[in-house]
Amino acid sequence: QVQLVESGGGLVHAGGSLRLSCAASGSIFSINTMAWYRQAPGKERELVAGITTGGTTNYADSVKGRFTISRGGAKNTVYLQMNSLKPEDTAVYYCNMGITSRGTQWEYLEVWGQGTLVTVSS
Repeated sequence: QVQLVESGGGLVHAGGSLRLSCAASGSIFSINTMAWYRQAPGKERELVAGITTGGTTNYADSVKGRFTISRGGAKNTVYLQMNSLKPEDTAVYYCNMGITSRGTQWEYLEVWGQGTLVTVSS
């Protein structure tokens, strides 16, 4: 089974920075996509940033120029560098990966982490 574990969340003042990390473990053949989502209380989960195998990135308009998603080289890790944080960035951030796995058969899995809380104070 494949698992994702996020870390790096916390409390920060507006204008500050945080770096989120997500590490995948388990029966991983390849990781096709990596992404970060977030969900604020009372709101739907939304895509924040994504990155493909080829390194193509995309960002929500609200975070462009402030957040950077990157992959950890050979390691099954994705990062989200968050700069110039705003109170509206407050949410639980979830790591998501599209993973090709193999046990007794090939599988394509979409896996979610447990989430890490980011709180930005004014």
